Amino acid sequence: MMPFTEETENTVRKSAFDVLTPELIFRSVEKATGKILSGLIYPLPSYINRVYELQDKDKGRLIAKFYRPGRWTQAALQEEHDFVLDCAADEIPVVPPTRLLNGRTLDAVEGVYFAVYPKRLGRQFEITCDEDWARLGRLAARIHVAGARRKAFHRVRLDPKVSTAEDIRLLTCGDLMPPQMKASFRDIGNGILDEISELFSRSEFIRLHGDCHRGNLLEHPDEGLRIIDFDDMMIGPPIQDIWLLLPSRAQECRREIDLILKGYEQFRAFDATSLRLIEPLRAMRMIYFLAWCGRQKDDYRFRETFPDWGKPGFWQREIADLTRQLQVIQAEKRLRKAVLSFSRRQ
Repeated sequence: MMPFTEETENTVRKSAFDVLTPELIFRSVEKATGKILSGLIYPLPSYINRVYELQDKDKGRLIAKFYRPGRWTQAALQEEHDFVLDCAADEIPVVPPTRLLNGRTLDAVEGVYFAVYPKRLGRQFEITCDEDWARLGRLAARIHVAGARRKAFHRVRLDPKVSTAEDIRLLTCGDLMPPQMKASFRDIGNGILDEISELFSRSEFIRLHGDCHRGNLLEHPDEGLRIIDFDDMMIGPPIQDIWLLLPSRAQECRREIDLILKGYEQFRAFDATSLRLIEPLRAMRMIYFLAWCGRQKDDYRFRETFPDWGKPGFWQREIADLTRQLQVIQAEKRLRKAVLSFSRRQ
């Protein structure tokens, strides 16, 4: 296995997943964990990474996660692991990576970083009552208590002037879209940046799950609610881990928001003014997802799943969707100004 050096980082950027034969997977995981594996290997669905369920000789199941080469540096991956371990230390229901024989939670083989996790079962969380919304709020708050305890320096910073501006640049400076559409996309993207950037100037930025939708929440009858998949862990405003839980737009979910925040504030104070970031964050996520796709468009699994991605009709629809989202943001801005003006007259 490869040691962690700057040379390893450079190799990671140049590597491809095609080196991951079953024999190499078995050998690397056995050497990293000291476990003897049986012949079982079961690929699990993942668009970004390569994830496999394995079995040791005692029939214990474990999950080996091989990270997409070049997506994250070693330091960024370690910050994800450190965050999950911090959550686990606070008894937050997460699935922490296993400590390997090298004393770390990361190892590498042929330029590909990997980690090993215990297998945990659960069913997708279903909301059936008001208390379930409050449970979500309590879980988010506990994650944010751990997230605020230390800083991260190598993950995405959810600031439109930083991450969204870079996503727009990536999408418009290469060959991801037809040349005749780049100007329109750049104009709508920059229009969104102009409208939302100032809103983030006084926001709190802490470590977040980053992709905290209900698909990443599992429940087990004996173990309760568990949150999984910190792969998109980022630094940003706490509201990011709340709005993704909502079933619709914020103005249609006041009751759910109130219930979530009731649970949240049992563990951590919440800045109510950050609710105005929800629609800007939705726009940022739309752009982020397009850039996310662009970075893996040549992966055969991606091409099978998104056969129309990148075609002229696709970009026309995306530009139209972003235009409508900008209109929503502008309408909210006008409403806030009207409310403020009315309050001053009273």
